[in-house]
Amino acid sequence: MNRYQIIRRPGARALTLAATIALLSVACDSTAPTARPATAAPTTLALATAAPTIPSSTPSASSAPALIPQPQDPAGLNVAPSSARVDLAMPVFSNPTRITNPLFPVSAQASVLMHGHVGGKPFRTEVTLLPFTHLIDWQGQRIETVVSQYNAFLDGRIEEVAYDLYAQADDGSVWYLGEDVFDFADGKLISTEGTWQAGRDGPGAMIMPGAPKVGDVYRPENMPAFVFEEVTIQEVGLTVAGPLGPIQGAIKVLELHADGSTEVKVFAPGYGEFETGGDGDLEALALGVPTDALSQATPAELLAVSGGALRAFEAAGSGRWTDAADEVAAIKAALAGVADGIVPGPLQPLIAAATTQLSDAIQGHKAGAARNAAIELARLAFDVQLRYRPVTEIDLARADLWAAQLLVDAAAGNDGGVAADVFALDYVRDRFDPEGAAILNVDLGALQHAILDGDRDAAVAAATHLRGVLAGLS
Repeated sequence: MNRYQIIRRPGARALTLAATIALLSVACDSTAPTARPATAAPTTLALATAAPTIPSSTPSASSAPALIPQPQDPAGLNVAPSSARVDLAMPVFSNPTRITNPLFPVSAQASVLMHGHVGGKPFRTEVTLLPFTHLIDWQGQRIETVVSQYNAFLDGRIEEVAYDLYAQADDGSVWYLGEDVFDFADGKLISTEGTWQAGRDGPGAMIMPGAPKVGDVYRPENMPAFVFEEVTIQEVGLTVAGPLGPIQGAIKVLELHADGSTEVKVFAPGYGEFETGGDGDLEALALGVPTDALSQATPAELLAVSGGALRAFEAAGSGRWTDAADEVAAIKAALAGVADGIVPGPLQPLIAAATTQLSDAIQGHKAGAARNAAIELARLAFDVQLRYRPVTEIDLARADLWAAQLLVDAAAGNDGGVAADVFALDYVRDRFDPEGAAILNVDLGALQHAILDGDRDAAVAAATHLRGVLAGLS
């Protein structure tokens, strides 16, 4: 699960868009990709409607636990001895979708936002708990897993999407039971390398012990010929600087990868993965809900920032520079009125930078730059509003921003950007239940056909119509 250090296969080529759309709909337990119709419900993974499954056989208290068959250790890596590992016994899953481990609370995380930089470029991830589960057959147990969608954006463009499968064992440990991976570049799907599923490709893997201790070793991915990570816990009981204040009870681990590289990760209670760093890159948590949620109305100042950014977007697009400048002035006034403790610390400099970029672009009458900055500022304002509003509302707003981005990219003649925007929209759609997804289906289908046909005008028309539909909902 080494997210931002994406390793490309030598000679990897971008797939055609037709092949891309087919691959995006492959289920984790499928053996061949199947195209998903544009009007289908969000079923990137097969749906599971059964109640949490009791294993067919539960060992008695007096019997020794069964051991997980282990693959051969990777050659040339200095892995830990088996005596240090805490992930060798086969776990029992009686209520697997109730993930209560505070250091990996996936089933209680509606939405998590991380920011950082990779290769000197801004890096953003959105992690969303999806409204369906997935069944895994592994070592005689049928295990219901939660599905978490990981979206990574590098320099504002979609970079990686993964659908991760997790389950909690009866001892409180959390297990990683598979993922569907899609890597992108220049608006094209270039690889699905790293996709795997427990029971089909190899063993499941522990991603967090129930009671972590210094020196514990476990493997979050354990198929050395395919994917491999080994973690050693270095420190426990840490206090870290959270997005809204100190957080106690964090742990620090060292993660070894198949290529021999290592990186340090921090996990914090209530958030899970909190910070990752290596080779000068950084990915750090900016906000998580419901951990950071507040039960009160959205501050008017935050609504003024997002609304003003969207109005500045429209004004810049039509050359109404005086109106655009007025919106920037109002945005700055609104930001000055935001109370302390409302905006998480990691988002404060990003909002300030986006505001400056918007102001400078408007003063210079640079329409494309102004519209891009307005989108980024609105996105960050909606991020903060996650503390007050339902995740589905924010995701609808994010969908609108991707449709707006498509208009900017189309005006610039950036067909790769347009295709990337359609992919981003498609993955936002997968976060909704069938009723919510239906809002996007028709226009998203029209967008996909427009991209396949190379019809930029049709893509603009579909994106414009979609924005109208979303505006009617708000």
